[in-house]
Amino acid sequence: MKAATMPTDARLLRLLTWLSPAFPVGAFGYSHGLETAIREGAVTDACALTGWIAALLEHGSGWSDAVLARAAWTAVTAEDHAALDEIAELGEAMAPSLERRRETMAQGEAFLTAVAAWHPPQIIRAPYCVALGAAAGAAGIPLQPALIAWLHAFAANLTSVAVRAIPLCQSDAVAVIASLEAVILRTAARATASTLDDLGSGAILSDIAAMRHETLEGRLFIS
Repeated sequence: MKAATMPTDARLLRLLTWLSPAFPVGAFGYSHGLETAIREGAVTDACALTGWIAALLEHGSGWSDAVLARAAWTAVTAEDHAALDEIAELGEAMAPSLERRRETMAQGEAFLTAVAAWHPPQIIRAPYCVALGAAAGAAGIPLQPALIAWLHAFAANLTSVAVRAIPLCQSDAVAVIASLEAVILRTAARATASTLDDLGSGAILSDIAAMRHETLEGRLFIS
Protein backbone atom coordinates (compact mmCIF):
# COMPACT_ATOMS: atom_id res chain seq x y z
CA MET A 1 0.00 0.00 0.00
CA LYS A 2 1.40 3.41 -0.99
CA ALA A 3 1.84 6.01 1.73
CA ALA A 4 -0.16 8.54 -0.29
CA THR A 5 -3.27 6.36 -0.27
CA MET A 6 -2.90 4.63 3.09
CA PRO A 7 -5.95 5.29 5.30
CA THR A 8 -5.50 7.38 8.44
CA ASP A 9 -6.28 4.45 10.71
CA ALA A 10 -3.57 2.37 9.03
CA ARG A 11 -1.01 5.13 9.53
CA LEU A 12 -1.94 5.38 13.21
CA LEU A 13 -1.64 1.63 13.60
CA ARG A 14 1.80 1.66 12.00
CA LEU A 15 2.99 4.46 14.27
CA LEU A 16 1.70 2.64 17.36
CA THR A 17 3.52 -0.50 16.26
CA TRP A 18 6.83 1.26 15.64
CA LEU A 19 6.81 3.03 19.01
CA SER A 20 5.36 0.19 21.06
CA PRO A 21 7.55 -1.05 23.95
CA ALA A 22 7.39 -4.42 22.19
CA PHE A 23 9.12 -3.11 19.06
CA PRO A 24 12.62 -4.65 19.10
CA VAL A 25 14.88 -1.63 19.63
CA GLY A 26 15.93 -2.48 23.19
CA ALA A 27 14.80 0.84 24.68
CA PHE A 28 14.20 -0.82 28.07
CA GLY A 29 17.97 -1.25 28.48
CA TYR A 30 18.80 2.47 28.40
CA SER A 31 18.24 5.06 31.11
CA HIS A 32 19.58 8.15 29.30
CA GLY A 33 21.65 8.97 32.38
CA LEU A 34 18.58 8.85 34.65
CA GLU A 35 20.00 5.92 36.61
CA THR A 36 22.85 8.17 37.75
CA ALA A 37 20.43 10.92 38.79
CA ILE A 38 18.41 8.40 40.79
CA ARG A 39 21.47 6.85 42.41
CA GLU A 40 22.89 10.27 43.40
CA GLY A 41 19.58 11.50 44.85
CA ALA A 42 18.62 14.07 42.23
CA VAL A 43 15.48 12.11 41.28
CA THR A 44 13.81 10.28 44.15
CA ASP A 45 10.05 10.57 43.60
CA ALA A 46 7.34 11.24 41.02
CA CYS A 47 7.56 15.02 41.37
CA ALA A 48 11.29 15.12 40.73
CA LEU A 49 10.94 12.66 37.86
CA THR A 50 8.28 14.81 36.21
CA GLY A 51 10.53 17.86 36.39
CA TRP A 52 13.51 15.91 35.05
CA ILE A 53 11.64 14.55 32.02
CA ALA A 54 9.86 17.85 31.34
CA ALA A 55 13.22 19.64 31.19
CA LEU A 56 14.51 17.09 28.69
CA LEU A 57 11.40 17.43 26.55
CA GLU A 58 11.41 21.21 26.43
CA HIS A 59 15.08 22.09 26.68
CA GLY A 60 17.21 18.96 26.34
CA SER A 61 17.69 15.84 24.30
CA GLY A 62 13.94 15.28 23.86
CA TRP A 63 13.68 18.65 22.12
CA SER A 64 16.78 18.12 19.97
CA ASP A 65 15.62 14.66 18.95
CA ALA A 66 12.24 16.06 17.90
CA VAL A 67 13.94 18.72 15.77
CA LEU A 68 16.13 16.07 14.13
CA ALA A 69 13.12 13.80 13.54
CA ARG A 70 11.31 16.72 11.91
CA ALA A 71 14.29 17.43 9.67
CA ALA A 72 14.53 13.77 8.64
CA TRP A 73 10.79 13.63 7.92
CA THR A 74 11.10 16.75 5.76
CA ALA A 75 14.12 15.44 3.86
CA VAL A 76 12.36 12.19 3.01
CA THR A 77 9.14 13.85 1.92
CA ALA A 78 11.24 16.12 -0.32
CA GLU A 79 13.19 13.07 -1.58
CA ASP A 80 16.43 14.79 -0.56
CA HIS A 81 18.60 11.77 0.28
CA ALA A 82 21.80 13.82 0.62
CA ALA A 83 20.16 16.00 3.26
CA LEU A 84 18.98 12.91 5.14
CA ASP A 85 22.53 11.57 5.32
CA GLU A 86 23.76 14.93 6.63
CA ILE A 87 21.03 15.01 9.27
CA ALA A 88 22.02 11.52 10.41
CA GLU A 89 25.67 12.60 10.75
CA LEU A 90 24.65 15.73 12.65
CA GLY A 91 22.47 13.74 15.04
CA GLU A 92 25.31 11.36 15.84
CA ALA A 93 27.75 14.23 16.35
CA MET A 94 25.39 15.88 18.86
CA ALA A 95 25.52 12.98 21.33
CA PRO A 96 27.18 14.48 24.44
CA SER A 97 28.75 11.26 25.75
CA LEU A 98 29.88 7.82 24.67
CA GLU A 99 26.90 6.04 26.21
CA ARG A 100 24.36 8.49 24.81
CA ARG A 101 25.87 8.01 21.36
CA ARG A 102 25.69 4.24 21.80
CA GLU A 103 22.09 4.56 22.97
CA THR A 104 20.83 6.51 19.96
CA MET A 105 22.91 4.70 17.34
CA ALA A 106 22.20 1.17 18.60
CA GLN A 107 18.47 1.84 18.80
CA GLY A 108 18.54 3.52 15.40
CA GLU A 109 20.21 0.47 13.89
CA ALA A 110 17.75 -1.87 15.58
CA PHE A 111 14.81 0.24 14.43
CA LEU A 112 15.98 0.30 10.82
CA THR A 113 16.43 -3.47 10.90
CA ALA A 114 12.98 -4.08 12.35
CA VAL A 115 11.19 -1.52 10.19
CA ALA A 116 12.56 -3.04 6.98
CA ALA A 117 9.31 -4.99 6.59
CA TRP A 118 7.59 -1.67 5.79
CA HIS A 119 10.07 -0.61 3.06
CA PRO A 120 11.53 2.48 4.77
CA PRO A 121 13.82 5.04 3.04
CA GLN A 122 17.26 3.84 2.04
CA ILE A 123 19.35 4.80 5.02
CA ILE A 124 21.67 2.28 6.61
CA ARG A 125 22.88 4.04 9.76
CA ALA A 126 21.21 6.81 11.73
CA PRO A 127 20.36 7.98 15.25
CA TYR A 128 17.06 6.58 16.52
CA CYS A 129 15.17 9.88 16.15
CA VAL A 130 16.39 10.36 12.58
CA ALA A 131 15.47 6.79 11.65
CA LEU A 132 11.97 7.26 13.07
CA GLY A 133 11.43 10.62 11.36
CA ALA A 134 12.60 9.22 8.03
CA ALA A 135 10.40 6.14 8.29
CA ALA A 136 7.37 8.24 9.24
CA GLY A 137 7.95 10.53 6.29
CA ALA A 138 8.30 7.61 3.89
CA ALA A 139 5.08 6.09 5.23
CA GLY A 140 3.13 9.30 4.80
CA ILE A 141 2.52 9.62 8.53
CA PRO A 142 1.73 13.27 9.36
CA LEU A 143 4.55 15.05 11.11
CA GLN A 144 2.95 16.35 14.31
CA PRO A 145 1.33 13.03 15.33
CA ALA A 146 4.65 11.31 14.68
CA LEU A 147 6.43 13.77 16.96
CA ILE A 148 3.78 13.45 19.66
CA ALA A 149 4.15 9.68 19.59
CA TRP A 150 7.95 9.92 19.62
CA LEU A 151 8.04 12.25 22.62
CA HIS A 152 5.47 10.16 24.47
CA ALA A 153 7.57 7.02 23.93
CA PHE A 154 10.66 8.90 25.15
CA ALA A 155 8.89 10.03 28.33
CA ALA A 156 7.30 6.63 28.91
CA ASN A 157 10.61 4.81 28.66
CA LEU A 158 12.24 7.12 31.22
CA THR A 159 9.27 6.63 33.51
CA SER A 160 9.73 2.88 33.16
CA VAL A 161 13.37 3.32 34.20
CA ALA A 162 12.20 5.08 37.36
CA VAL A 163 9.68 2.32 38.15
CA ARG A 164 12.57 -0.12 38.25
CA ALA A 165 15.32 2.03 39.73
CA ILE A 166 13.74 4.30 42.39
CA PRO A 167 11.47 2.17 42.59
CA LEU A 168 8.31 4.04 41.64
CA CYS A 169 4.86 2.49 42.01
CA GLN A 170 2.71 2.03 38.91
CA SER A 171 0.07 4.56 39.97
CA ASP A 172 2.72 7.25 40.45
CA ALA A 173 4.24 6.34 37.09
CA VAL A 174 0.89 6.82 35.35
CA ALA A 175 0.48 10.16 37.11
CA VAL A 176 3.86 11.26 35.77
CA ILE A 177 2.85 10.42 32.20
CA ALA A 178 -0.47 12.22 32.66
CA SER A 179 1.22 15.35 33.99
CA LEU A 180 3.56 15.43 30.98
CA GLU A 181 0.80 15.45 28.37
CA ALA A 182 0.73 19.23 28.00
CA VAL A 183 4.52 19.39 27.76
CA ILE A 184 4.57 16.69 25.07
CA LEU A 185 1.89 18.44 23.01
CA ARG A 186 3.57 21.83 23.38
CA THR A 187 7.00 20.50 22.44
CA ALA A 188 5.66 18.59 19.43
CA ALA A 189 3.94 21.74 18.17
CA ARG A 190 7.17 23.73 18.51
CA ALA A 191 9.21 21.03 16.81
CA THR A 192 6.76 20.80 13.92
CA ALA A 193 7.60 24.41 13.05
CA SER A 194 11.33 24.06 13.76
CA THR A 195 14.43 24.01 11.58
CA LEU A 196 17.93 22.71 12.29
CA ASP A 197 18.79 26.25 13.44
CA ASP A 198 16.64 25.53 16.51
CA LEU A 199 18.83 22.66 17.66
CA GLY A 200 20.33 23.01 21.10
CA SER A 201 20.23 21.51 24.57
CA GLY A 202 20.15 23.26 27.93
CA ALA A 203 19.70 20.15 30.11
CA ILE A 204 23.27 20.18 31.38
CA LEU A 205 22.59 18.10 34.50
CA SER A 206 21.23 15.28 32.36
CA ASP A 207 24.29 15.37 30.10
CA ILE A 208 26.60 15.26 33.13
CA ALA A 209 24.61 12.37 34.60
CA ALA A 210 24.98 10.49 31.32
CA MET A 211 28.75 11.01 31.41
CA ARG A 212 28.99 9.94 35.05
CA HIS A 213 27.03 6.80 34.27
CA GLU A 214 30.05 5.43 32.40
CA THR A 215 31.81 4.83 35.73
CA LEU A 216 28.75 4.06 37.87
CA GLU A 217 29.17 0.82 39.80
CA GLY A 218 26.52 -1.88 39.73
CA ARG A 219 24.64 -0.43 36.79
CA LEU A 220 21.24 -1.79 35.76
CA PHE A 221 21.17 0.05 32.44
CA ILE A 222 23.49 0.47 29.45
CA SER A 223 23.31 4.26 29.59
